[in-house]
Amino acid sequence: MNYILFDGPARNALLPFTFTRPVADILIGILTIRQKWEAYLGSTTTTVTEEYLSKKYPMVEMEQNVMINASFLPNPTLVGMIQNLESNQAIFKGEEVIAFFTHEEQDEVNFDTYEILEYIDECLKVEHTWDIFSKNDVALRADFELLTQDRKSQPIPKSVNVIAPENIFIEEGATLEFVTLNAATGPIYIGKNTEIMEGSVIRGPFALCEGAGVKLATKVYGATTVGPYSKIGGEVNNSVLFGYSNKGHDGFLGNSVLGEWCNIGADSNNSNLKNNYEEVRLWSYETEGFAKTGLQFCGLMMGDHSKCGINTMFNTGTVVGVSANIFGSGFPRNFVPSFSWGGAAGFTTYTTSKAFATARLVMSRRNVDFDEKEQAILEHVFEETKKWRKE
Repeated sequence: MNYILFDGPARNALLPFTFTRPVADILIGILTIRQKWEAYLGSTTTTVTEEYLSKKYPMVEMEQNVMINASFLPNPTLVGMIQNLESNQAIFKGEEVIAFFTHEEQDEVNFDTYEILEYIDECLKVEHTWDIFSKNDVALRADFELLTQDRKSQPIPKSVNVIAPENIFIEEGATLEFVTLNAATGPIYIGKNTEIMEGSVIRGPFALCEGAGVKLATKVYGATTVGPYSKIGGEVNNSVLFGYSNKGHDGFLGNSVLGEWCNIGADSNNSNLKNNYEEVRLWSYETEGFAKTGLQFCGLMMGDHSKCGINTMFNTGTVVGVSANIFGSGFPRNFVPSFSWGGAAGFTTYTTSKAFATARLVMSRRNVDFDEKEQAILEHVFEETKKWRKE
C-alpha cells in the first residue's frame, strides 16, 4: 500500500515551523511524525503539502493510496485500523478525518459516500506549536518503547552516576563520562555518535538524537529532546530543538521549541512564566492576534534559521519567525516577524541576500548544501511574511 501524509487543518496553527516543512516533519519525542508513521507501517511515505514545499517534499501517488492526517501520531490500534482500510472507507475521530482510502483516478473525495469508521481510543495529536513541548513527554516515552523493544543498550560507563539504569538506552558511538543520568522520572535515550560532556546532570524523559551534543556541566530537565546534530548547554527545561540548532552556552531555555539551524547566543534567557502567573498567550498566524494557550508555562517558539546575539532576553510566550536575527539590550517584542533584523530598539528587514549568505555559511559547516530548493522555500516565506514586517 502507498501511504501519503497530508498537512490537514493544523498546518497554519503550527507556523512558524510549517513555513519550512510539512506537518509530518515536525520533531516530537525522539522521532519526527513521519519517522514514527514509517516505523509503525514498515513503509516509506510521501507528502501532500503546500505547493512551494512540494519540490523538497514531493507526493508519489499510486493506483491505491491511503491518506493520513499528519497531525495525528501513530499507535498500534490506529495503525492496525489504517492497514486494514479498504476502498471507500475513512477513519474519523469526532469531526476530523484521520485517514482515508483513495484511488489514483479519483478526482475528488466526498466523505458522504464513504463508510466512516470511528476511532474512539485516545491518541496523541499535534494541533498547536506549544503541543510540541507540552506533549513531548508522552511522545518521547512512546518512541523510547518503539525504538528499544527487543534491543540491547550499549553498556553505561562506570564513571556515570546513574538512577534507574533500566530506563536508559545508549546507541553505538555515544560518548559519556562523569555525568549524572536520572531515569527514574522518565526514560533517557542517547543516540548514535552523540556526546555528553563531563559534569552534566540530566533528568528524564530525555532524548539526544544522532550526532547531537551536551556541553560541559549542562543541567537538563525533562521532557527535553535535542534533535540530530544540535547542541545544548547551560540550563534547559522541557524543550525541543529540531536538527542542527545550537544553544551551546550558559543561559536558560524553558518550555520552548527551536526549529532547524537556530543559534542562541551566550547567556541568553527566555522567560517561561509571567510575573502575574496568568495564562500565556502566543501570537497566532491564523488570527493575526494573540491566542490563549491554556498554559501557565510557555517560552520561546523560534522558526528555522533564526538567531539571537549574546545576552538576549525573551519575554514569556515569544514567537520568532523564520530567518530573524535578534540582538541588543532589552526585551524584543513577543512577536518577531520572519526576516527581521534588530531588537528592542526596533527592527528592519533582513534582506534575503544577507540571510542566504549566512545560511550557506552555517550549513556548509555541517557539510549540508544550501541548494536551490532551500532558497526557493525561504524566498517564498520572505514574500508570504512581508505583511508583518515594517519595510
